[in-house]
Amino acid sequence: MTLTELKYIVAVAREKHFGKAAEACFVSQPTLSVAIKKLEEELELKIFERNANEIAVTPLGEDIVRQAQTVLEQAAAIKEIAKRGKDPLAGPLRLGVIYTIGPYLLPDLVRNVIDRTPQMPLMLQENFTTRLLEQLRLGEIDCAILAEPFPDTNLAIAPLYDEPFFAAVPHTHPLAKQDSITNEELKRETMLLLGTGHCFRDHVLEVCPEFARFSNDAEGIRKSFEGSSLETIKHMVAAGMGVTLVPRLSVPSSALEGASAPGQDFGDSSYVRYLPFVGEAPTRRVVLAWRRSFTRYEAIAELRNAIYACELPGVKRLS
Repeated sequence: MTLTELKYIVAVAREKHFGKAAEACFVSQPTLSVAIKKLEEELELKIFERNANEIAVTPLGEDIVRQAQTVLEQAAAIKEIAKRGKDPLAGPLRLGVIYTIGPYLLPDLVRNVIDRTPQMPLMLQENFTTRLLEQLRLGEIDCAILAEPFPDTNLAIAPLYDEPFFAAVPHTHPLAKQDSITNEELKRETMLLLGTGHCFRDHVLEVCPEFARFSNDAEGIRKSFEGSSLETIKHMVAAGMGVTLVPRLSVPSSALEGASAPGQDFGDSSYVRYLPFVGEAPTRRVVLAWRRSFTRYEAIAELRNAIYACELPGVKRLS
């Protein structure tokens, strides 16, 4: 039994497909299949049930895959301990970020990390919350910047900041003449939402549950459309297709009150007006999460310091 074989069975259990698992492990499918067959023969049991259309994990295989994940994580921890003995800040830090944070935080964050700890480059991975949590469990990334809430996975969590939401409306919309907006006003509009899988979609639906009603005769909303990213949705808002909610860091500086000269791209105030909420604005809490077994404590601390060194306009920093 080898760590490589354990890595292969974890990949197949995740992908439910030998070809995709081989691709994820950067080996040929025959190489992966032979290794798994060899492991099954050694253990004298079947880990996977194979048929023409799908791959299923056997009941005993589920226990074996779960233990394999633990072994792989512990093996990775041994390597991290060795690195930490030399220099905990030496070597890349594998950071995952959800899609609705990455484009707005990473430019400033990467610059800060380069200036503060050039020996610790960031290996970046953008993905959905569920996928990043899985990558953390498997040791494929070291830490992740996420928005709460998410399932309790026994990770170490450090709060970073609370970020308010703004409403984005077309510059020609009657609401664009206002200085702020209420939930009740939003309920009467066509809402543009991120697609299923984005946690920010869930945050929007928590603010205005009416947006989850997709029928045309639903009270308070006429129809909903989906987009693949916040920037795509902003283009749809600019084109007059509806309104949406966006996190504060995604609001371009040219759209801020007092900006002298808006630019000409669809994301700024030339075509989109960004309105704060009346009273207490809905917010999301952004946190840094990592495995409790991760041994490069100094690297996590330096990453947090680099995040706090970012400008982060309009958010409430948390210690």
